[in-house]
Amino acid sequence: MTPARDAPVDVLVVGAGPAGLSSAVAAAERGKRVLILDLGLRPGGQIWRHRDPGFLPKAGRHWLARARAAGVTVASSARVVDVVSPGELVVDYHGRIDRQRTRALILATGAKERMLPFPGWTLPGVVGVGGLQSLIKGGLTLQGSRVVIAGTGPLVFPVAAAAAQGGAALELVAEQAPFRSVIAFGLGLLAGKPSAIGQAIGYRWAFRRAPLRTGCWVVAAEGQGRLRRVHVQGGGKSWAIDCDWLATSAGLSPNTELAQLLGCAVANDAIQVNESQETTVSGVWAAGECTGVKGDGFALSEGEIAGSGAAGDPEHARRPRLQRRRAAGRAFAERLATHFAPRSELLQLATDDTIVCRCEDVRRGQIDPGWTQRQAKLWTRVGMGECQGAVCGPACEALFGWEQNVARPPLGAPICGGWSGVLRGQK
Repeated sequence: MTPARDAPVDVLVVGAGPAGLSSAVAAAERGKRVLILDLGLRPGGQIWRHRDPGFLPKAGRHWLARARAAGVTVASSARVVDVVSPGELVVDYHGRIDRQRTRALILATGAKERMLPFPGWTLPGVVGVGGLQSLIKGGLTLQGSRVVIAGTGPLVFPVAAAAAQGGAALELVAEQAPFRSVIAFGLGLLAGKPSAIGQAIGYRWAFRRAPLRTGCWVVAAEGQGRLRRVHVQGGGKSWAIDCDWLATSAGLSPNTELAQLLGCAVANDAIQVNESQETTVSGVWAAGECTGVKGDGFALSEGEIAGSGAAGDPEHARRPRLQRRRAAGRAFAERLATHFAPRSELLQLATDDTIVCRCEDVRRGQIDPGWTQRQAKLWTRVGMGECQGAVCGPACEALFGWEQNVARPPLGAPICGGWSGVLRGQK
């Protein structure tokens, strides 16, 4: 749907994943008029992306039903392109650019995949681990396709399971973290999130016929016009695997571009919030993966805290149950970052001829490691293409030690010229 022009709302939520839905429900159930803006065709975010509600997990159906019952309005295929103030955003409502006013704002912008370049990573058939998950949920048929999944963190398991259940021939499932880190993380789950152990076992059973290796990663991909083979390394050995698809990434990175435009403090790549999930900008809250990657269960609790605070019910936001859950999520995020940190070898894979910035076709050898980020942009236009550094930004931070890419409007891909007219107050 497209909201009525100039209609203000009490609470505006950006993102319809678990954190966005739970925050919207918390605010709406306290009598607030709530609008969610989301890029997807349907609410649910990446974790609950679906074409048929029948395929949603129980938690997804539960929160979508609560949102409908509470009267939450969802604007699908909508994205924020600029900020006038914390109470007024410029929004692309599926081709119609307009301003959206609100009394309180909640950021639930999620996370994006961190891709580190290696030879052949731009070949068709090479996608992110989460990217493959999206394609599968969107209807991609993998029946009979040879697939290699090489990433890091808990997302590897459900994606491998989904690929196997879709008929893929999984040639390898690789985790770049060493075995000892994976075991240490698993032991930590026994104390903090024991149900995840059973879930992981279920995923592993789904792709039980595929080899699973830790301390293993892709060093190169090759093919003529399309991926045909990957070269992997692990345990002191290197070998080649013929495949049709490679899903790889170096983990997830919080999506903070909108928070940056609003002036919210960002540290360690995550939006900084207090115990009520309010950011350093008054009237702006944040919840979920954008405040640190921790998974959907903990994101739901953060969303409830943020929604209660934005709705003017700080007492509920400070309830011990929610605060304990929030603290557990923070601890879980720290364990994820520690045990699945990208290994140093991944930073050495790009050769001088490897493309670093896809949009502007900038290769690794064109960038002097001694340059600042500004110098590199002036000389090569790295990070200045259509994605505005969404892909190459995290890679360049890791490769060259640059600070986080500075967000600039319009956010996301280029849009029609009507955007500038809206900023000038024209309708």
